[in-house]
Amino acid sequence: MVAAQFLASVPTTTDRKPAAVTQRPNVLIFMVDQLNGTFFPDGPAPFLKAPHLKALAGRSLRFANAYTASPLCAPARASFMAGQLPSRTGVYDNAAEFASSIPTYAHHLRRAGYHTALSGKMHFVGPDQLHGFEERLTTDVYPADFGWTPDYRKPGERIDWWYHNLGSVSGAGVAEITNQYEYDDEVAHFAGQKLYDLSRGRDGRPFCLTVSFTHPHDPYVARRKYWDLYEDCAELRPEVERIPYEQQDAHSQRLMRACEDEKYEITPAEIARARRGYFANISYVDEKIGEILDILRRCRLEENTAILFLSDHGDMLGERGLWFKMNFFEGSSRVPLMVAAPGLAPGLVEAPVSTLDLVPTLAELAGIDLSEVEPWTDGLSLLGTAASGRRAEPVPMEYAAEGSIAPMVALRDGPFKLSRCAADPDLLFDLAADPKELHDLAGDPAHAETRARLGAAIEARWDLAAFDRAVRESQARRHVTYEALRNGAYYPWDHQPLRQASERYMRNHMDLNVLEEQQRFPRGE
Repeated sequence: MVAAQFLASVPTTTDRKPAAVTQRPNVLIFMVDQLNGTFFPDGPAPFLKAPHLKALAGRSLRFANAYTASPLCAPARASFMAGQLPSRTGVYDNAAEFASSIPTYAHHLRRAGYHTALSGKMHFVGPDQLHGFEERLTTDVYPADFGWTPDYRKPGERIDWWYHNLGSVSGAGVAEITNQYEYDDEVAHFAGQKLYDLSRGRDGRPFCLTVSFTHPHDPYVARRKYWDLYEDCAELRPEVERIPYEQQDAHSQRLMRACEDEKYEITPAEIARARRGYFANISYVDEKIGEILDILRRCRLEENTAILFLSDHGDMLGERGLWFKMNFFEGSSRVPLMVAAPGLAPGLVEAPVSTLDLVPTLAELAGIDLSEVEPWTDGLSLLGTAASGRRAEPVPMEYAAEGSIAPMVALRDGPFKLSRCAADPDLLFDLAADPKELHDLAGDPAHAETRARLGAAIEARWDLAAFDRAVRESQARRHVTYEALRNGAYYPWDHQPLRQASERYMRNHMDLNVLEEQQRFPRGE
C-alpha cells in the first residue's frame, strides 16, 4: 500500500480529512536527550512551558507509551537508527562500536534518493561517524572511542572519570553558558542554516534532516530566562519519595552505588533545584525547535515535510531516590514520541510502541521497501499500530552497560512489564493498576500465568547466557584495543565538520550577480 493510501486509513480522534500526498515527503527529525516520557502523556504536560511542542502535538500522531530500546545514549541511538536491539547492533554501552555495515534509516532514505544530514548528537562510537548521513554539520558532544567501556569482570568497580555521580544534582542551578548550551546553540544554528540552504532548491532531492540536542540531559543547569519560568512549579517534588536502599531491587541498589549515592545527602531543596533546571531545559529545547520550525515554515518547506519528535531515553529525576536512566522503570525507559506528516491526521495512540519502530515508519512514509533487511529488524511501523490500536508484538528492551553485572531484558505487553536478568529476581508490574511501579507482582500467585507467559516470550526471544558471553567478549576486546591505541600517536575518531570556506559567500571564481540571485529565497518578491 502506498504511503498516501495508508495514511488516509489511520483512525484518529479528529474528523480532519487527510490531504493527498503528491510526492515523497521531506523528513525533519528532532531528537532530544534524556527526556522522561511520563511528562508527555498526550504532548507536553500542562505545567511544561513548551508552546512549540504543544503546537506540534496538536497536529501530530502522539504515542503516549513509547519506550526506548535501551535506557542509555549510544545503545538507544544505534537501535533507533537501525531498528535493531543492542544484541543485534553490538552497541551494548556508550563505548561500543556501531558497525558500518548495519543499515540505518539514513542509509535507507539515502539509497532511495534522499539527501541525509545530521546536526547534533548521535553518540556514534568508532571510525564511522556518518552511518548513512551524507553530511554532519557539527561534531558530537561525547567521545567516539572505547574509553567508556564497562567491565563485567570487575562487578561493582566504579570508573570515576566518566561514571555519573550525584554532583549533577547537588550542583544544579543557573548559568548563561555551559558546555551543553554551547553545543546545542550550535546544533540549532547549523540546522537552521541547512534549512535555508535546502530552500534554495539547488538539490532537487527530498531531504532528511536530523536535529539532535543534548538537553535536557544533566547537569541540571539552565539559563536564567528558562529557570524563571518554573518559579512556582508544582512538580518540583518527586511523586514517589526515596525508597530506602535496603528496600530497593538489586539493580537499583547497584545504580545507587555506581552513582555514589552514599557520599551525598541530597536535600529536598537540591532535588527541587535539579528538577527545576531539567524543566527549564525542556523550555530551552522547545524554543530552539520553535526557531527551526519557523524557518521551515517561512521557507515554504512545511507543507511536504514529515516531522518526528522523540528522545533516546528518560530520566528518573529523583523518583524512588534514583537519578538519570539505566533501568526499565517508566521514568528511565519511557520517551516522548510524536509524528506529524502530510496526510496523517492527529490523534492519541495509547498502545505501547518502541523507538525501534521509527525505521519501518520512515520507510512507510517514504514508500521504501525494507524486505531485504526485515528479517534482521526488531521494529514495526507505527502507522500499522495506530491503525490497529495494538502493536503486533510486545515491546522489547535491553540493557547491558554501567551499573549492570549481566544483560537485562524486558517486555512491555498490554499493561504488563516483565524485567529479567540472570543475576536478579524477575520484576513484574501492572502499569494500569500500578503506574508508579510500587508493587512487584513477580511472586504473586494471582499473576503466575502472566509471568509464565511473558517469561516464555523472553526465553523465545533471548538466549541470556549467549548475550552475556557476547557482551563480555566485546568489553574485553575493547579494553585491550583502547589501551593500545592510547599509547603513542593518537588518532581521534571524533567527527571533524568540514567548512568549505572558499565555497561560501563571495569568492573570485564566482559571478557576483549569479551568486546573489541563487542565494536568495524566495526569489522575485
